[in-house]
Amino acid sequence: MKFLFDLLPVILFFGVYKFAGANQDAAYQLADQWLGAGITPQQAPILLATAVTILATFAQIGWVWLRHRKVDTMLWVSLVIIVVFGGATLLFHNPTFIKWKPTALYWLFGGVLAISALLFRRNLIRRMLEAQIRLPDAVWDKLNLAWAGFFLTMGVLNLYVAYSFSEEAWVNFKLFGGMGLMFAFVLAQGFFLSKYLEEDPQ
Repeated sequence: MKFLFDLLPVILFFGVYKFAGANQDAAYQLADQWLGAGITPQQAPILLATAVTILATFAQIGWVWLRHRKVDTMLWVSLVIIVVFGGATLLFHNPTFIKWKPTALYWLFGGVLAISALLFRRNLIRRMLEAQIRLPDAVWDKLNLAWAGFFLTMGVLNLYVAYSFSEEAWVNFKLFGGMGLMFAFVLAQGFFLSKYLEEDPQ
């Protein structure tokens, strides 16, 4: 359930984009009325999807705050990035900014993991997971490096799809490609860690 809640802005982005694309005249009228003059019918779907995603992220944080009186740092970071890149997309009517948003988020996460380990000797993946599992120090280091590499690679892949394929293909990749690759990576990681988990029943 939490996984779906975390993905809610991405799911809404996908849904609004597809719905607006299938109802382009109505989408154009709505975008022209609420997002400023000068928008073309072709721009309306991604601009509306971006606006809804920004609102959804604010609503997501508000809900978490009301329920727990605390918001994870990752959610705050996601909010700042979507407001900056999504806001630029709405302000300039240019989808390039929102296409860079996933890459900025991936590279930020990957960079933080790598820099924390290399410069400060702090393994952030270990800090997040060691309460659930116990692993040798060398394995924790590999795990942290693997996550950093995964995020950096995903950032590059997002830009490749954004600039090499159509806007609709990028929107599809943003949900299904990103989620599928994340699932495959976690699954492969599970197989890698399974032998260590079997050695320690706790």
